[in-house]
Amino acid sequence: MNLTDRPRRLRTDGIRPLVGETDVRPTDLIAPVFVDATTDERVEIESMPGHERVPVSESVARVREIQETGVDAVMVFGIPESKDSEGSRAWADDGVVQRAVERITDRTDCYVITDVCLCEYTDHGHCGILEDGAAEEPCLTVENDETLELLQRIAVSHADVGADMVAPSGMIDGMVGAIREALDVAGHENLPVMSYAAKYESAFYGPFRDAADGAPAFGDRRHYQMDPANAREAMREVRLDVEQGADVLMVKPALPYLDIVADIRREFDHPVAAYNVSGEYAMLHAASEKGWLSLEEVAYESLLSIKRAGADLILTYFAEDIAERL
Repeated sequence: MNLTDRPRRLRTDGIRPLVGETDVRPTDLIAPVFVDATTDERVEIESMPGHERVPVSESVARVREIQETGVDAVMVFGIPESKDSEGSRAWADDGVVQRAVERITDRTDCYVITDVCLCEYTDHGHCGILEDGAAEEPCLTVENDETLELLQRIAVSHADVGADMVAPSGMIDGMVGAIREALDVAGHENLPVMSYAAKYESAFYGPFRDAADGAPAFGDRRHYQMDPANAREAMREVRLDVEQGADVLMVKPALPYLDIVADIRREFDHPVAAYNVSGEYAMLHAASEKGWLSLEEVAYESLLSIKRAGADLILTYFAEDIAERL
């Protein structure tokens, strides 16, 4: 047996940090923030321990709490005071995200990204305008091209109040190109777009839908979000977004789709983001509460695996806890 090559030589405490190939830093992380126009006080999110919906009046304080841990980027999600079939509160001048972002960007130096989608604002919970009679049909369809105009309005409204980046998440064909065009026309040509370029129709979104009140009232989203069985299709989706002007490419969810993260990292030079989603967060918490896993250790290992797969940025509900550890 030839023992000349002994990898264990480089595993002692003194050398391990020097030869470590991957690390996670607070500056790699983006923390989600839920701002709720229907409440005057913070509301715990039962399925996401440690997270709350906050009223607009508390949005700045919430962001400052995050910054104290070393995380300097947030993604703002809104829960509006009312909903309709078009989701018109999503682009309203006095909308929940618009009011919160204006406050946050005026009173902090945090980097603010906004979610550009309609599911939280429509009374049916889908990510765009529905075809007539869609609720009665077994194959629900979102009107793609009609929805693009609404996404343009949302993105520009967010940019106008100071958002640093917009992130369209509906998997609507042509959304990046439409938003890029609208931003440029409105004088926001330097504002970057982070596209949810490969977003799967996943079972891991449940707790988020509780948090953002964005669950579909009927049907599901399989006709506009990606089939979990498909990997090659993800490359096509990402390539189209790159051609349309996407600046950052997002994969959602993260852990079940690390192969997609790695494929995108190899194929494209753009920064790659991954969304460590609510279901991934909740299942680790549940296992920890049972005493089966150490939450801090598995949370860090999960984020490390996402970085190792090739993600440059991670949107995660563990952001504050991991940043404090680091």
